[in-house]
Amino acid sequence: QVQLVESGGGLAQPGGSLRLSCAASGFTFTNFAMSWARQAPGKGLEWVSGISSDGSDTYYADSVKGRFTISRDNAKNTVSLQMNSLKPEDTALYYCGKKGRGSTEVAGTSLVDYDYWGQGTQVTVSS
Repeated sequence: QVQLVESGGGLAQPGGSLRLSCAASGFTFTNFAMSWARQAPGKGLEWVSGISSDGSDTYYADSVKGRFTISRDNAKNTVSLQMNSLKPEDTALYYCGKKGRGSTEVAGTSLVDYDYWGQGTQVTVSS
């Protein structure tokens, strides 16, 4: 069965960095685009970043563009999110998701196109 397991969350100071990782199993990883999304306290799920199945194309929400970098290692079935210049408003539960609808090799911003999400990893940005 499909499993997505996130790790790497924690507490960071404003301006600091964290690196999130997602280990995927139970499907042919190289065939599917992946994305990261987040849910802040009291808010809905927000798409953050996506990467195509071969890693050649990456996409970012305006709120994180220039600060976050998504990457994937298809040999290790992992997708990562490097987060720099963190802000308090980045505080959220971060999830990785597998594209399941439409062109599954191309990352999209619509959350409904993702059919599996991990359990999430908490990121807290505070001084």
